[in-house]
Amino acid sequence: MAEKKNILTYAGLKQYEDELQNLKVFKRKEVAQKIKEAREQGDLSENAEYDAAKDEQRDIEARIEELEKLLKNAEVVVEDEIDLEKINVGCQVKVYDIDFDEEMEFKIVGSTEANSLQNKISNESPVGKALIGRRVGDVVDVETQVGVIQYKVLEIQRVS
Repeated sequence: MAEKKNILTYAGLKQYEDELQNLKVFKRKEVAQKIKEAREQGDLSENAEYDAAKDEQRDIEARIEELEKLLKNAEVVVEDEIDLEKINVGCQVKVYDIDFDEEMEFKIVGSTEANSLQNKISNESPVGKALIGRRVGDVVDVETQVGVIQYKVLEIQRVS
């Protein structure tokens, strides 16, 4: 079975590449130094600093492996090539929530970049799935856990 492609915006790709670089170049050296210092304290069987440093090393290596896998399967959305006639990954969308009488903005991103606190919603989320392919003026019904929500698409832009 083929691995799932991780859809990323260019900003998301850069963020993950920077994190990977930081882990490999700085964090590995930092934790190696902590382990070295803990070893110099003598008996490792009752050395909490050594255990903590080894745990941190394991966590860093696991995150490095996770990031390398994510980046290996990354498919980057080129924002300049996005068709702004319809919603797709890499778009910023302004919608009108008909039920709550308010305007909202979302950035449609791949699932690995989703962050509700930054209004970045996944193309795989219920709202993201419902909006993909829609055009300005369309009214979209979104099936959610609390029932159907209706949005009217007001504007489609490139992510700024």
